Amino acid sequence: MADTGLPAAGVPNVRSARRRLAFDGIGIMVSGVGFGFVYGLTARTEAGFSPIDVMAMSVFVFAGAAQFAAIGYVVAGVPWAVIGILTGLLNARHVLYSAALAPWFRGRSFGERAVAAQVLSDEVFALSLTHFRRLGRFDAFGYWFAGIVVDFIPWFLGTLSGVLLGDAIVDPERLGLDVIFAAAMAGLAVGLITGRRELVTAVVGAVVGVAVSLVVSPTVGIIAGGFVGPAAGLLVPTASAPDRASSGSEDRYLVRRTHKRARPEAEEKR
Repeated sequence: MADTGLPAAGVPNVRSARRRLAFDGIGIMVSGVGFGFVYGLTARTEAGFSPIDVMAMSVFVFAGAAQFAAIGYVVAGVPWAVIGILTGLLNARHVLYSAALAPWFRGRSFGERAVAAQVLSDEVFALSLTHFRRLGRFDAFGYWFAGIVVDFIPWFLGTLSGVLLGDAIVDPERLGLDVIFAAAMAGLAVGLITGRRELVTAVVGAVVGVAVSLVVSPTVGIIAGGFVGPAAGLLVPTASAPDRASSGSEDRYLVRRTHKRARPEAEEKR
């Protein structure tokens, strides 16, 4: 069978995969601006942070929900050491994110991986992992596009807008800005559910997270759901699938897919 140099059927080329990534990121960009706006407004009006404090937190911390939690702790008068521990636990789910992305980053430099970790968020994880699986290999452009263009820049601009213009809005909930983050994450979760294991993880994590949030607190709920959901998913056996290709080259991935399809034809010729 001659090698045409064309992608195997069902495997998108880089351009189409990146185009799909950009399309998937539109909603995240919009929600990032809105969510960042609410954060900038809350940090200024509720916690009394200066504009520099608010913007520095969005640049150097860049942790969405954890930043909101930290604002609540500051308003409640919680000591800074305790705030650091609690927000650290809240972001512990990033350990699972990084573990899932690690095979795709195999062979990349330490500096690149360190910067990639800084921009890693719920949205970036969902977008980039889906993109890698769709393409069948690691794509640096795809990750940085998701991390910088789709997530960081909108969040930064939204925060800046909240700091400068937020005083004109007394109650963000009246505009529905308080639900955009949850809606965006629900949409991302759908794209990550590719089998039984992911479905069990999503359902168990959501149920546990909501239940614990109602009984204890949202912070504890996020932590509980983030750990119990994946733990339940690991108990579900799953067959190996092509979309779980490691960070090997595109050629290796395509050859593996091609051989799987060519085998029945070879058997017929026998």
